[in-house]
Order: sequence, then C-alpha cells, then structure tokens
Amino acid sequence: MNDAAEMAEGAAPIGHGKLQWRILIGFVAGLVAGLAAYTFAADAGWLETVVTYVTGPIGQVFLRLLFMLVLPLLFSALVVGIAEMGEIRALKNVGIRTLVYTIIVSGIAVVLSIALVNILRPGQGVDPAAARDLLAQGQQGAQGIIERSGTAQTGIDAVIGLVPSNVISAMSNNDILAVMFFALFFGIGLLLVQTQRTQTLKDAIEGVFEVSMKLIGLVIQLAPLAIFCFMFNLAAQFGWDLLVKLAAYVAVVLLALALQMFGVFSLLLKFVAKKSPAAFFRETREASLMAFSTASSNATLPTALRVADSELKLPPRIARFVLTIGATANQNGTAMFEGVTVLFLAQFFGVELSLTDQFFVMLVCILAGIGTAGVPAGSLPVIALILGGVGVPPEGIGLILGVDRFLDMCRTTLNVVGDLVAATVISAISGGDEIEHPVTG
Repeated sequence: MNDAAEMAEGAAPIGHGKLQWRILIGFVAGLVAGLAAYTFAADAGWLETVVTYVTGPIGQVFLRLLFMLVLPLLFSALVVGIAEMGEIRALKNVGIRTLVYTIIVSGIAVVLSIALVNILRPGQGVDPAAARDLLAQGQQGAQGIIERSGTAQTGIDAVIGLVPSNVISAMSNNDILAVMFFALFFGIGLLLVQTQRTQTLKDAIEGVFEVSMKLIGLVIQLAPLAIFCFMFNLAAQFGWDLLVKLAAYVAVVLLALALQMFGVFSLLLKFVAKKSPAAFFRETREASLMAFSTASSNATLPTALRVADSELKLPPRIARFVLTIGATANQNGTAMFEGVTVLFLAQFFGVELSLTDQFFVMLVCILAGIGTAGVPAGSLPVIALILGGVGVPPEGIGLILGVDRFLDMCRTTLNVVGDLVAATVISAISGGDEIEHPVTG
C-alpha cells in the first residue's frame, strides 16, 4: 500500500487489489466488533480472555514476523538504492545536485509533517488509563525492539551512536539508525569500487532484497486477519474516541501533503527554477491524475517521462535520470506519511517523544525513503520498527491501515509531482552542464 510498493518488480503483485479489499473488510469488521464489545460487554470476563488468548497473540505473531524481516529488508534496499546511483559518476554535477536536493527537500517534508502533528496534536485526548493499559501490553509483546528506547542516547552520544562499532551487534540490538548508516556507507563503497567481484556482491545483496520482499509479501497476506485483531482490541478498549481520532489523523496527513505540494514545491518552482507554479501544475496534471488513480509511481513513470519531455521541455537525459532515481529516492509523500503516523500514534497512546526521539523519527523517515520495500504495505515494517524504537505499541499500525488506500493515492500523487519538481529544479540550476556519457539502464 506504500506508494513505492510496486517499484522493484515493475508492476503491482497479483492479487494486490483483492488484498486491499480484504484489509478493508478486516479493518471494518474488527472496528464494528470491537465497538459492539465496548458498548455491550465492556466489563465481561470473556472479553479479556479473547484479547489475551486469541486476538492479542495473533496480532503479536504478525508483528514478530515483520520485525524478523525488517532489518535485512531495509539493509538490502538501502544498499541497492545507493549502488544503483552509479550513473552519478557519469552525470557528475547533475547527480550530486540531485542527491543534495533529495536530502534537503525530504528533510523539509518530514520537518513540516512533524511540526504539524506537534501543533495540531490529532492523537491527543483519549482515555489516559486505557492508553497506559494498552501501552503496557504493547511493550510486553514487542519487548525485544522496545527495550532500546529505554536506553536512548542523547546529545553528542546520539551522534556518535550513529556509527556502529560492530554492525552485527547493531543488528542484534535493533539499532536501526546504526544499521542504516552502515548500509549507506556500504552502498557508497559499492559505488566507488566498480569491479566484477563487487558486481557479484551487489547481485547477491539484490538477491537478499528480492527474498525479503517475497517473504514480506507472504506475511502481508496475513494482514487482514491481524488488522481485524488489532482493531478489535483497540475499539474494545477506546470505544467511539477511535473514530474521532482517526478522522483527525486523516485530516492532518492531507494538510501536510497539501502544504508540501502547493507551498514548498511552489516556492522551489518560483524562486529556484524560475517557473510559474500555476503553469507547472497545469502542464503536469496528466501525471498527477495517473498517480492518483493508480497509486503507483512505477505505473506513472512513463507518463511522467513523457510530460517532462513534451510539456515541461526538460533536457531528456537530466529528466530521465532525475525521474528514475527520484521514483525510489525522492519520496516526500511517503516520508511525511511515516512521520505523521508515528507521532500521531505516540500521542494516541500518551507517549511523550523528546526532541531526540523526534529527530530519530525524522532521520529514519528520510533514509527509509531511499529504499522502500517493493511490496504492498512496504512502509508497514518501517513504521512498526520506528514505533518500537520510541516505545509506542507497534500494534497501533492497525489503526491506520483501513484508511491507507486513500492516503496512498494522495501521497503517490505528491511523490510523482515531487519528482517532476526535482527534474525542473535540477534542469534549471544545471544550466548548460553536459553529461559525458549517455545514461543507460
């Protein structure tokens, strides 16, 4: 359901549409059953038995399967994502500008989304006692990942902690930032050393990526049942407050996406690219409609390339490079969605996140955008791991999956438009830069 979900394989997996419907049915059924239990049997003994021995364990098994796969998935995705930027060596300044632009604009997007959630606080106001009870359950169920949040480093120690002294130890401790730093460093190494042996190594890491994606795809097939259990537990405990908070969450996500689309992008177009924002949005409407209707950046890429050539009149080689790389590395909408979701659920469960915690969330969201799992719900394991890292019950992800399809369409539109903005800006600031070698691939 993540917008980049179909990238690696070139098309949405078979049965993706049916899975969406099954997830929606599981979400609605769990919500209705949980609200019925909250209304008519809130104090019944059998309800606690069902939660303890049926719905709770099913949800925890699903989460543990995700946690089991998330680190090899993120490591391989990030290494491959960096290594496939080998064209930067041929593009020289254009490639460097693209990389710097991507990091800066993604950072703006995440900071904007986190600021909105802190100001509007859509998850605040649920029953504190109920939140503490469910928080305790979540901590027990995902203890292996949540333990690290209790010993979180701050200040200069947190900066030093980004560099792992032992990457195997970092993986065993679920230190996601340290692992991602190593993956970035390793990917850069593959860029710098272009030999037959390193190509074989890159192929092997791609194999890990493909296997991880396949296994995640199998695990995601359990999502409808797991989401039914998550929603039943949440609704039975929080009651009708759940619906109000869910509507507030959707509104904040849409507001964040709109500010990035019509605020940040418009400023970049007007003052950096010297392009009329109104003209740009008019010329790119075909790509926007395609992105919204398909919820797939991959399916929209041919349209985006054609729009860049025929409507925006961008240099073909620069546009092709920026749009192709941007489709996997410049995912502003995905990064914003992950940031809003994590902070919303933290507020919902009454977890106060320090500035260090929020900086951690921001970094992971930016880095995860470089290499996102090529399966439906590709951002799901990333969100679950971030939640565990800051002490929020990971089962809270079930709260947002029922509305994710619509939000996916919206953030995919932002991602595709963002790639076209990037191509326009990079073309403008690159001026007459020439590319020494044709871009291949």
